[in-house]
Amino acid sequence: MKNLKTLLSFGVISLSLLSCSENKTIDRDVVEQVNQANEVKKVSESDIIAYAMQWGDEISQDAQSELIGSLQKAIGEKGVPEAIDFCQVEALPITKKVSDKYKVEIRRVSLKNRNPENKPTELEKTLLDAYQYNVENNVDSRSNIQKVEDGQVLLYTKAITIPGGLCLNCHGEPGKEINEATLEKITSLYPEDKAVDFKVGDLRGMWSISIPKSEVVKKM
Repeated sequence: MKNLKTLLSFGVISLSLLSCSENKTIDRDVVEQVNQANEVKKVSESDIIAYAMQWGDEISQDAQSELIGSLQKAIGEKGVPEAIDFCQVEALPITKKVSDKYKVEIRRVSLKNRNPENKPTELEKTLLDAYQYNVENNVDSRSNIQKVEDGQVLLYTKAITIPGGLCLNCHGEPGKEINEATLEKITSLYPEDKAVDFKVGDLRGMWSISIPKSEVVKKM
């Protein structure tokens, strides 16, 4: 928490100011200045969750913009097949750069992953199943917060859906949206690839962002 000069507490703190001498009067303005300097902000658990949700939205949007912007540039300069090379080499480092920027851990995970690094954990799989249910039943998939590691880490998740035809050049139907050259490149780089046969609007995966509670409190 910025400019916090005193102890942060989730309980109630009493602050008493005593004069140095029984015969000395403390000026009211001085008392007010001391009170302001020693302000203790009381933050509830619901406040922390709400702020983490807002911050997670910001982080995921930043990461998405970085990845999509770089990918579109690679496609424009080299074409779709060569952009597969870009994804293999650059996607994880770009995500790591954004992670370091915010002091969090960012992952993109999917039930139909292309890169083995994006395979979900058991908890992430459960959340992906829930997002998949929402997509299949036309239910709005909202961002979510889960407490992990004894509540010291807040796991923010957000569904990633296929937004348009550009994505189908690499994730659509082989022989239709995915041309032969692109499919050959995918197969050579990702022999166990599962990330094909998507349609616009399908669940591609989700953002999984582990946010230390301490970092949330610092920003509030």
